[in-house]
Amino acid sequence: MNMADRLLDTRPLRTSAVFRRLWAGNALSTVGGQLTVVAVLFQMWELTGSPVAVGAIGLVQAAAMVLFGLLGGVLADAVDRRRLVLLTTVIQLLSAGLLAVHSASGAASMWGLLALTALQTAGSGLGAPARKTFVVRLLPADQVGAGIALTNLAFQAALLIGPAIAGVVVAQWGVAACYLVDALTFAAALYGVLRLPAMRPQGETARPGARAIWEGWRFIIGKPLLHGALLSDALATVTAMPVALFPLINSERFGGRPETLGLFFSAVAVGGLAAGAASGMVTRARRPGAVMLAAAGAWGLALAGFGLAQPLWLALTCLTAAGAADTTSVITRGAIVQLVTPDTHRGRVSAVDHIAGVAGPELGNFRGGLVAGATSAAFAALSGGVLCVAGIVVLALTNTPLRRFKTAAPELPDPQPGR
Repeated sequence: MNMADRLLDTRPLRTSAVFRRLWAGNALSTVGGQLTVVAVLFQMWELTGSPVAVGAIGLVQAAAMVLFGLLGGVLADAVDRRRLVLLTTVIQLLSAGLLAVHSASGAASMWGLLALTALQTAGSGLGAPARKTFVVRLLPADQVGAGIALTNLAFQAALLIGPAIAGVVVAQWGVAACYLVDALTFAAALYGVLRLPAMRPQGETARPGARAIWEGWRFIIGKPLLHGALLSDALATVTAMPVALFPLINSERFGGRPETLGLFFSAVAVGGLAAGAASGMVTRARRPGAVMLAAAGAWGLALAGFGLAQPLWLALTCLTAAGAADTTSVITRGAIVQLVTPDTHRGRVSAVDHIAGVAGPELGNFRGGLVAGATSAAFAALSGGVLCVAGIVVLALTNTPLRRFKTAAPELPDPQPGR
């Protein structure tokens, strides 16, 4: 094994043609999605000039994601997941096309934009739980972490380059062009899913309804590995999410320059990309629970350091470290959740995991803003980081199954690669 492969475990791309097609389609679609994120925000501001209206986009998206994410989790445990993702990808593709038509029609409105954004988010929420289960069904157990790491690496890259591409496209051709590019990238994602095998849940299927949703929550509560993994994410994001504090810290400490504010976001993304590029050292670890807990603690320490940092270089270093720790935590948590959940419950558990990943950061930013308003941005960042570390230490001491969890030994190479 060469050094490059030790850093980034590319076995899933080399050995599984179906995963390779799925990954490529998802990577293109994620870049297209970032174009739509920027275009929707820009168009709403152009239409209304109201920060409240711009904020309403986040509210609509959060509500649609929670509602349809829960429904999608139940459906993923009851129907063919491949067909479900095909349907929801078509909904997202059509939504992007309708956004382009709406913006080019000359009759664009705030309410039309909100409705179409909600429709696209609903499609994403319905399909996300089923999509999360694909990696564990396509790859051997010892490659699941690597598959999740590669998916996360594509996401981090999209976060870095997508908004920059969107700025150029909006400036040259307008927001409708962003929506059209997004629709084209959804076509690539659709192709990747079309070539998958059937993905019916294994074992007894769930009957869609409120009872099935409650059964999913009860299953998580009864499994220390699962609720511990999800709790580690909640502790990290709800207590220490720093994004809402960026403008305040930039204003208090670095003169409020927009260039510096942009560097804060870039530093987190660079850290995430670096950790993704070196994720082979994480995905081959036999103790992912311990790695996840250590990464969550490192996230808290880095953000506490960001709260104290006075020179700009130190603040950016702390944010880069935080981004790397976050990516490591996401990769290991995703592998644990998928590996320890039986296929009969993977859709519902994946729905909770997805919703927690969406709602936790928003709650964390709200907490940060409240504490900063009552004290200062620096104290909000420091206290959040300290609370995160304390919570992770308590979790590690009280949840022995999570701390000691070991993955299976690596499987023998597939005699028919590209299955």
